[in-house]
Amino acid sequence: MGETWVALAVAVVGVAGTLGAAQLTQSRADRSKRLELEALARQQRDEREHAERIRRSEVAEARRRERLELRRTCYIALNTAFRQYQTSQINLVHALRSGDGVEVCAEQLEEHRAAQRESYAQAQMIAPDTVMSTVSAAGHILGNGYGVLKQYLSSPPDTATLDAFAAGQIEQAWSLLSDLRRVLRHDLGVDTPDA
Repeated sequence: MGETWVALAVAVVGVAGTLGAAQLTQSRADRSKRLELEALARQQRDEREHAERIRRSEVAEARRRERLELRRTCYIALNTAFRQYQTSQINLVHALRSGDGVEVCAEQLEEHRAAQRESYAQAQMIAPDTVMSTVSAAGHILGNGYGVLKQYLSSPPDTATLDAFAAGQIEQAWSLLSDLRRVLRHDLGVDTPDA
């Protein structure tokens, strides 16, 4: 009977070993599969995060380009309006000197003043404070010139007074408009080395 028990014990150990090996193999396969799935999930999460970073970067770049284009459009209108306003003031000075076309020049002055004020209002909503300080200075000098010219329309001055206005007010306005153009170009990045 001793041999039977030994044979039975060997058989039980053999069956247990076979079943244990299958269980161990299955457990290892499950663990390996779980690790693969975790690695795949981690890789997919990393790819999603990377794609989200790229998307956010692209959105930020699109917004930056949109703001730049908005500023560019605003600055072009602003520069044009300010220069036309200044030119209409000069034209009115010439008309007052000659006595011809004063009414037409006065009408153009009003039109260009309205355009300047509109472009100024738009710039207030778009341009940074560093730009607006120069815009305000140019607008202030043009506004002063407008006030003086309106007085000249009600009581025309002599040629010496007009010459003094042209030498002082108009020259100062041209200087400020040149500064304005330089500031606008700088804000747009036109005059920077990487432009």
